[in-house]
Amino acid sequence: MSYVQLATSLIFIAIPLILAFTLKLGLEKDILIATVRSIIQLLIIGYILTFVFESDSPIYILLMILLMIGAATLNVIRKGDGIPGIQWIVLATLISVEVLTMGLMLGLNIIPFEAQQVIPISGMVIGNCMILSLLFLNKFKDEVERSDEVIELILSLGGDTKTAIDTSLKSAIRTSMIPTIEAQKTMGLVQLPGMMSGLIIGGADPMEAVLYQLLILFLLLTTAATSAVLVGYMSYRKLFNQKSQFIGLTYRKANK
Repeated sequence: MSYVQLATSLIFIAIPLILAFTLKLGLEKDILIATVRSIIQLLIIGYILTFVFESDSPIYILLMILLMIGAATLNVIRKGDGIPGIQWIVLATLISVEVLTMGLMLGLNIIPFEAQQVIPISGMVIGNCMILSLLFLNKFKDEVERSDEVIELILSLGGDTKTAIDTSLKSAIRTSMIPTIEAQKTMGLVQLPGMMSGLIIGGADPMEAVLYQLLILFLLLTTAATSAVLVGYMSYRKLFNQKSQFIGLTYRKANK
């Protein structure tokens, strides 16, 4: 695709802009900012990836992965206010999921250790982990705020912290995993996934594209489960003090 063709494709930005302006949705500024940021960020990353792919250095591959993990962590912790130490929990989760998935793929020789393979797949894993962490934190905080009296009641009756928070915790984990599971059920029927479509557009054999897409689907399911569980079981402990007393979300307590 040429830069001229890319400029022509801005028509797809004009349509939502016109709709937002006509319906007075107040989203015009956000659409423009999102468009400009995406253009700048993707062009920059395109030049960086060209350099990394040509060098194929393990150091540059690692630096790219760390950059993605850092950016994802910063995005998630904005939604985790109220949970002490959430930044370290999210960082540990992203690193753990990346090490687990990439370690298994490289260790089992599913993919070779090449920048063209490791970086794009790592980006999908880290990005999905980020989204699942956001979904979990939003749901978990809502559950805790709605159930704080029940939690305190269970503790007053002699229950431990795990028992007191169990319902809220599992509900949040379940809710955050459902979108990934449901999307996988309809994959290939309702939509052609992004990686598969990209490979086909790039000229790859459709069956080869399908095999790669199945790998990504399996990875994303593992990512959904492990990220929600890791963030959940590391987060809930922060809602109780050393005496197992429920202290709840810190921002909520501070505003009372």
